[in-house]
Amino acid sequence: MATSESTVLVGAGDIASCDSLGDEATANLLDGIPGTVFTAGDNAYDRGTAAEFADCYDPSWGRHRDRTLPVAGNHDYMTADAAGYFGYFGAAAGDPSQGWYATDLGAWRIYALNSNCAAIGGCEAGSPQERWLREDLTANPRACALAIWHHPLFSSGDHGSDERTAALWQTLDAAGAEIVVNGHDHSYERFGPQDGDGVPDPAGIVELVVGTGGGSHYDFNAPLANSLARDNTAFGVVRFELYPEGWSLDFVPIAGASFTDSASGACH
Repeated sequence: MATSESTVLVGAGDIASCDSLGDEATANLLDGIPGTVFTAGDNAYDRGTAAEFADCYDPSWGRHRDRTLPVAGNHDYMTADAAGYFGYFGAAAGDPSQGWYATDLGAWRIYALNSNCAAIGGCEAGSPQERWLREDLTANPRACALAIWHHPLFSSGDHGSDERTAALWQTLDAAGAEIVVNGHDHSYERFGPQDGDGVPDPAGIVELVVGTGGGSHYDFNAPLANSLARDNTAFGVVRFELYPEGWSLDFVPIAGASFTDSASGACH
């Protein structure tokens, strides 16, 4: 339970399809969890059209739009310039030519980043997004930072690891960020703290793949090193409790599912 010194951040990625009831089941979880909601991309299947946002996303997760920090996924960009996504979320999604932004949540700095790199001028070191991220981290030297984007740098799932965001990870790691949250693989996976090469490091970043918002599950490949928890049977959301000097998380499954996971840590 949140205290006067903590804030709650809750969400998942890979969410709404008019052909599935998974998103309604996870939205029911959100109905009972206060705080700020995030998405980790692929919000409205299959192509992120305005109609799919209106007909598939809005009746479920759309109930929480006014408290949502959205992130775009590749399916959102299957509509040119992710026009359905930016049209639905409006100013909350940031500049439509960029799709990245930051906000304060209690003592934490939250970064919503865009891993659809080809659409925004790249994600490599020196790209517009990486420069902005580096400058914002410098301007906001907080003890605690969490970033959300769609394509995971590390994943044991079908899509696997995506190195396009390596520079964003390195920039966050150099600034002492705590957590990165991704989607894309329709499964849950939690990694222990590690550096950008996947080497365990107590001062590194904890990565979560939370593609459990409602899209049909994917299989796993052989587990990557430092993968501590995995599941591809349960839809659900991850609930963070963010404290001034630390964090805790719980995976909350939908009714009828049994998988759970929890972890905690201190800010660097």
